Amino acid sequence: MADRPAYRTDFSARSDRLDRFDRFANRRRITSLDPERDHVEIMRISSGYEFPWDYVRSLEFALFRTYCVPSISALLAKTGEFERRPQQRYDDTALLMAELVEHGYDSPRGREALRVVNRLHGRYEISDDDMRYVLSTFIFDPIEWITRYGWRPLTDHERLGAFHFYSAVGARMGIKALPPTYASYLAFKREYEETHFTYSDTNRAIGQYTLNLFCSWYPAPRALTSRAVLAMLDAPMLTAFGFPPQPPWLTRAADKALRLRAHTVRLLPPRRTPRLTNDPKNRTYPGYPTGYRPTDLGAP
Repeated sequence: MADRPAYRTDFSARSDRLDRFDRFANRRRITSLDPERDHVEIMRISSGYEFPWDYVRSLEFALFRTYCVPSISALLAKTGEFERRPQQRYDDTALLMAELVEHGYDSPRGREALRVVNRLHGRYEISDDDMRYVLSTFIFDPIEWITRYGWRPLTDHERLGAFHFYSAVGARMGIKALPPTYASYLAFKREYEETHFTYSDTNRAIGQYTLNLFCSWYPAPRALTSRAVLAMLDAPMLTAFGFPPQPPWLTRAADKALRLRAHTVRLLPPRRTPRLTNDPKNRTYPGYPTGYRPTDLGAP
C-alpha cells in the first residue's frame, strides 16, 4: 500500500464533484467493500472522513478505561511517563495509531510505526491478556461511542472492518491467541473488565494524571472540566479509579450535548480531507506529519 493512498481513486471526476454534496457517499463506498479484505480502506474512510472527532474522543476515553486495570496502571506508574510527560505519551499513542490507519500497517510508514510500538512495549513485561485487552478497547470503545453519539449509525462493514484491522495490527505486534471473531473478542473484553476492574492506588494516580491532562486542553475552569469528564465515566470506571460519582443531571446534560452535536454534524457537508496524522491540535509535534517520521515518536 502506498504511503498516502489517493481518496476514492476509482470514482470519476464528475462523481467526485457530486459526492462533495452527498452526505452518504462514503457510507455507500464502505458498504461496497469487503470488511475482511478491505478493512484498511474502510478504517481510513470511517475514522478519517466520517467520524474523525468521534474516534479521537472515544479513544481518549478508551485509554482512560485501560487504566482501571491495576496491572496496567502499575506499569505506567513504574515508568513515570504519565507523571513527567502525559501529553507526549498521549500524542505518541494517537499518532502511531493514526499512522497505521492513514497509511496501512504494511506500508513503509505503517511498518515504521509498528516498529516503534513494538520497541516501546518490548522494554517491559506485559501480559498477553493485558495486551489483548488494550487492543480490544481500540476496536469496541469507538463503536460504542459512535453508536450513542455518531451523526449516523455505523454499518456492519465498519464494525467488522475495525475488528479485522486491529486484529491484523495485533498479530504484527506479536500478541498471542487473539479472539478469532468479533463476538468472541467482545465477550473477552466484557469478561476482562468484570474480572479486572478493581480499585488500586496506581489506578487513582494514573487516572488523576489523565484527568489533569484532559482539563489542560480546555479554557473552562479546571473544576468544571473535571466534573464534566467524570460525568462521562461509567460506574465500574469510577469505582476502579476511586473518583466520586457526579450528579445524574450532569451526566444527562453531557449526553444531550453530544447528541445535539451529532444532529448538527449530520447537516454539514462531507469532510474532504482526512483528520488522522494531520491533526492541527497536536501539541508535542507541531506541524506533524511535516518534518517528522514515526521513529521520531516515543520516549527516548
